[in-house]
Amino acid sequence: MRQAGRSLPEYRRVRGDGSILEAIKQPELAAEITLQPVRRYGVDAAVLYSDIVVPVHAIGFGIDVAPGTGPVAPEPFRASADLQRLRPLQPDDISYVAETVALVTSELGDATPVLAFAGAPFTVASYLVEGRPSRTYEHTKALLDTDPSVWHALMDSLAAMAVEFVDVQLSAGAKAFQLFDSWAGTLSAADYEQFVLPHSRRVFTELAELHPNAPGIHFGIGCDHLVESMASAGAQVVGLDWRTSISAARKRLPSGVALQGNLDPALVLAGADVAVAGAQAVLADNGGQPGHIFNLGHGVHPASDPGVLAAVVAYVHDATTSQ
Repeated sequence: MRQAGRSLPEYRRVRGDGSILEAIKQPELAAEITLQPVRRYGVDAAVLYSDIVVPVHAIGFGIDVAPGTGPVAPEPFRASADLQRLRPLQPDDISYVAETVALVTSELGDATPVLAFAGAPFTVASYLVEGRPSRTYEHTKALLDTDPSVWHALMDSLAAMAVEFVDVQLSAGAKAFQLFDSWAGTLSAADYEQFVLPHSRRVFTELAELHPNAPGIHFGIGCDHLVESMASAGAQVVGLDWRTSISAARKRLPSGVALQGNLDPALVLAGADVAVAGAQAVLADNGGQPGHIFNLGHGVHPASDPGVLAAVVAYVHDATTSQ
């Protein structure tokens, strides 16, 4: 997961204070932070240091990432007039992202691919509409039910931004991408199908046309009831959190869909023995099947011991190379 570096002492030394969005605008700094987990753990890919609200921040919507809180928009999106605040994203708006990708790919060469990512339209929309992280998503759900035309216009704008954002990263040298729909699990299956799936499908469809050799990963939290729908959006890989077993997901999804996941990140906080046992259980659940990317089921907690994460990586590498 992209937060793998934030528990590292070397990250804290170079990160500095202030918003993550300001750090992302410094390509040399963002590249260094992207590379730190690769150097320390020897993981199989580098996940770009960025954030899902970079596109809407870059076009001047008025959103920042508050330390300890998350994305905050002082003037949330609430009505059709707010659509005027969402102009199309242009490559020049995020030239620093392309420069960061180029720096990382130059450093890593072909041995370790760089993974691009973007926020899925629904998850980004929820931050814009709520104005901050939410437990209830009351304003978001009210908007999609009371003014669906405005909702779909908002999602159209955000889908186009996600395509442009990932396109810039892939064009700069990234080899695959992940679409984070972190909060899609708050919706019912029916609402997801009606208000979210068409827009996520658009992202995967257009990126497949632009970059046919770049696999896409679709990930969400608490999405067991949406696994089939999320797979139907067009990604080659579905990311699972720790609530859905890999073996169960394989029975529910087409044979060509690969799976990513799904160690509970809380187990990392419990120490190396517990975390490695958890990793062993994940691999056992997969049963040696091809098409599995071992990963956590959500982000790395900042308090995680880097030594525990190193033990997990070493165990997975040893276990899978011996299969």
